[in-house]
Amino acid sequence: MAFIRKRRLERELYSKERFSLLLLNLEEYYFEQHTANHIKNKGCRDERKFRGSLKICSKSIIFEPDDNIQPIIKIPLRDCISIKAPEDNEAKNPFTRDTSGGISVVCNQVFLIKERNIIAPYKTVRGRTEHLFQLDVSGKLGDVVQTLHQLYRASCLDKMGDQAAMITAILQSRLARTSFDKNRFQSISETLHMECKAEMVTPLVTNPGHVCVTDANLYFQPLNGYPKPVVQITLQNVRRIYKRRHGLMPLGLEVFCTENDLCSDIYLKFYNYQDRDELYFLIATYIENHITEHTAESYMLQWQRGHISNYQYLLHLNNLADRSCNDLSQYPVFPWIIADYSSSVLDLTKPETFRDLSKPIGALNKERLDRLLTRYQEMPEPKFMYGSHYSSPGYVLFYLVRVAPEYMLCLQNGKFDHADRTFNSLAETWKNCLDGATDFKELIPEFYENDSSFLVNSLKLDLGKRQGGKMVDDVELPPWASGPDDFLLKSREALESQYVSEHLHEWIDIIFGCKQKGSEAVAAHNVFHPLTYEGGVDLNSIMDPNEKVALLTQILEFGQTPKQLFTIPHPRRIMPKLKSLSRTSSHNVSITESPVSPNEESFEDLTEESITLAWNNITKLKLDEQYRIHKDAITGIAVTCNGSSVFTTSQDSTLKMFSKESKAIQRSVSFSNMALSSCLILPGDTTVISSSWDNHIYFYSIAFGRQQDILMGHDDAVSKICWRDGRLYSASWDSTVKVWHCAPGETLSSKKHHFELLAELEHEVSVNTINLNAANTTLVSGTKEGTISVWDVTTATALHQLPCHSGTVFDAAFSPDSRHLLSTGEDCCFKVIDVQTGMVISSVTTDEPQRCFKWDGNTILSGSQSGELLIWDLLGGKVTERLKGHTGAVMSMWMNEQCNSIITGGEDKQIIFWKLQY
Repeated sequence: MAFIRKRRLERELYSKERFSLLLLNLEEYYFEQHTANHIKNKGCRDERKFRGSLKICSKSIIFEPDDNIQPIIKIPLRDCISIKAPEDNEAKNPFTRDTSGGISVVCNQVFLIKERNIIAPYKTVRGRTEHLFQLDVSGKLGDVVQTLHQLYRASCLDKMGDQAAMITAILQSRLARTSFDKNRFQSISETLHMECKAEMVTPLVTNPGHVCVTDANLYFQPLNGYPKPVVQITLQNVRRIYKRRHGLMPLGLEVFCTENDLCSDIYLKFYNYQDRDELYFLIATYIENHITEHTAESYMLQWQRGHISNYQYLLHLNNLADRSCNDLSQYPVFPWIIADYSSSVLDLTKPETFRDLSKPIGALNKERLDRLLTRYQEMPEPKFMYGSHYSSPGYVLFYLVRVAPEYMLCLQNGKFDHADRTFNSLAETWKNCLDGATDFKELIPEFYENDSSFLVNSLKLDLGKRQGGKMVDDVELPPWASGPDDFLLKSREALESQYVSEHLHEWIDIIFGCKQKGSEAVAAHNVFHPLTYEGGVDLNSIMDPNEKVALLTQILEFGQTPKQLFTIPHPRRIMPKLKSLSRTSSHNVSITESPVSPNEESFEDLTEESITLAWNNITKLKLDEQYRIHKDAITGIAVTCNGSSVFTTSQDSTLKMFSKESKAIQRSVSFSNMALSSCLILPGDTTVISSSWDNHIYFYSIAFGRQQDILMGHDDAVSKICWRDGRLYSASWDSTVKVWHCAPGETLSSKKHHFELLAELEHEVSVNTINLNAANTTLVSGTKEGTISVWDVTTATALHQLPCHSGTVFDAAFSPDSRHLLSTGEDCCFKVIDVQTGMVISSVTTDEPQRCFKWDGNTILSGSQSGELLIWDLLGGKVTERLKGHTGAVMSMWMNEQCNSIITGGEDKQIIFWKLQY
């Protein structure tokens, strides 16, 4: 995992240093260091000097000897009795002779750390002791003693709020007296854009300093020069940047130079949100031209369609929900997946192997839940079901203590947890999460990665002895795992299993989605303390500094609920076994209804293969022929089954029949003097239907070359028509979509078509386009005001009505599997909608309006306002190919069933034939 890799890298880089910021208390700052000697037994025969570094921190004095055998000495300022220098001129001053640069610190408690360079609980020495430190540079003595006196006074204040306020004032004064050293710029030609004060955040640590951004680099210079004088990020390498909340305040900014890593290159916390937002704007402006910003919805689309794994999707959601491995109070949260820790073989085909992902950890055990609900019902407002959270710094380090022991010692004031409460066994931990009165923790990403070091006590830490007398060592694994690596391998297989893929959306609803808060959370038994939620408390409104510090401490230590990403139910993943609809024509039946023997390929299989091949090669589309056949824009295209005849409608009010063989117009028909808006050919290639702005729909007999019938079905222009299984669907500017049953007439007699109105779908404004899914059960309509409506055709009821576009919807169509819906509009946007939930799961901005399109669920072929054909990678949100075509807007597009032949009609009155050149 990135966190473990980062810790390992730090150990390699700073292996000679035993000091780290983790030796400080939480919310403590490291100000400065001085080379010095620690003098023991001053004036005595056995006087000894230990050379090292004296660190001045906001709540302690730390001396790190150069000799690794000697322990690091940490003296809490609150435990000091006196801090003196020769200038004090007191009678019993120990520095009366040869004491240039000397400081005497008398205290009643001191901590000894990393003796013999062994990571172990801090050794506490109680009782009055005196420590003498002699600085190399005696001229700094006065300033050092003055600083120590200031910090000592702050540590002696009774109230935590007053302490924090005084230390903050000292820190801000120091920051104000310094600025970023411009000599640290990589190049003298760099232009400075912004400089401000900030803190670099790492787990359990914040390090103050100065941030500087130029036209080429982002810099952070720590006030104390630790762990290095300057941290530099090249803007050209930045791939992602996120605004973060830190301690529930909108002050954080995290910068990533890698695409799929969870650990960022730098995490900054600012002192006001204006500085944070300005820096975000500068960096985002620099990278916006070559970086695609992903949303939760765009990742959802990739996950649904199988382009990213369950693991990758959870990482992205954690990232977007403000979870960061630099902030242990908001560490990425992953679900317990496996519920079987006793079997010798892990069977991923049995549902009982898995945890119920539809419930939070606290609701998995009914007996425990009943007890919690009883307490909840009796509790005064604000109520909460669980007294602890599913993710907190303590829980993260519970899992990671073997690879991050210094973090645990930092969090717990120099101690490891009791041996029986340590992470000893997977089975025990799972059992406690099911049965324990206060244990509701989920897992962390490390359980689904490939670094098993957190399960092994490779540092040989003394983590204590359990009640049975057994020493805590490696984590005990379930019988089905042959070792730590095998355990992680099987955990990853479980996370990517079919069962989890089918149910992961239920857990996402609980952690990141609609069941995270409100009445849905109550119904799902998923209610935590109000302070854990974003917006649960406004720290800026709290005037009492002590109350504010206490609340902030509680927030940071208790854990925080992720930012809510979804407010409606999360769609399921599209699983191959659930895919029941074939991609193409209206008469296809579900796969389960048309069984094929294992050794036999069906026609549908071959069609599917040819379609996949076509879309994989869609960038090889070439202009074949073009003909100007109308006097105005072409609005509709229909082609006979054999491909020989092309019918087109136009705003010039004519229906024309163009012969592909003779390359000439064979017929031209005018039904009225109003524009025709669309056309289609009925099965059998005997009849063409055209819709008109004169409110009518015309039936034209191809065999007899004459108007056969007319349907006067609307009170305003008919904008689009569709035909499926003997039913005609008509959209109109009169704000309706009508569904008709058509009994065919007899061409040779006077008997006309019989039209029966089956349903009328009411809209508030003009309907501009409609389309049906492959099974003819769901219809989409798009209006002139940008609303997309999804209708259940069988019941004539609206499933979803979504204000998707700001302006006319030009085109809309279902994906071949009917799970998604794509629309394009006047507002230069593509929108992808999940049909099941009605959620807009992706939005792609275009340079100009796209008037019409075809798509296979992943790739879009669209006709633009300027006349180009564009090929889009929908998941990447970018154009992969531009094809020159029309000289005006592409108004209509036809594609054959195999998806390898395309005809477009344009505002330039031309039709263009396109072919795939494999």
